[in-house]
Amino acid sequence: MSLIQTEVPDRLVQQANRLVEHGWANNMQELMVESLRRYLESHPESLQEQFVLDDVEWGLRGKD
Repeated sequence: MSLIQTEVPDRLVQQANRLVEHGWANNMQELMVESLRRYLESHPESLQEQFVLDDVEWGLRGKD
């Protein structure tokens, strides 16, 4: 497993701490890993690529 360090806005940390306190996750690490996993699953690279291609097509052709 790798270590990632990042800055997180205080409000997000407070919300995350409340989720842990209320038992939605065992600890902050579990919550962060699950959050990142869900984000990556909902934003697959293929979907991002399609959005870029759609934007380029719209820019070239002006499709609505």
